[in-house]
Amino acid sequence: MAKVKKIPIRLCLGCKEPHPKKEMARIVRSPEGEISYDPVGKKPGRGAYICKKVQCFDVAVKTKQFAKVFREQVAAEKLAEARAQLFGGVE
Repeated sequence: MAKVKKIPIRLCLGCKEPHPKKEMARIVRSPEGEISYDPVGKKPGRGAYICKKVQCFDVAVKTKQFAKVFREQVAAEKLAEARAQLFGGVE
């Protein structure tokens, strides 16, 4: 009998819905304090998962979810950079 592989599930910071990890975007705070989008999911640091929807990202920023997950205040400019990396120039 083949062993069934467990699919990792992560909770979106914006919509609070569980999704498979591969369908989520990871925003990471590096040990140096830099905030960036992690397309591969292997960068060192503390990660936060979000749906690949602009609305979810904006809700997470508005409700200060990134500050809670990263355990420190996050500058709006850093989040704007991460948003641009993830979504490009989408408004």
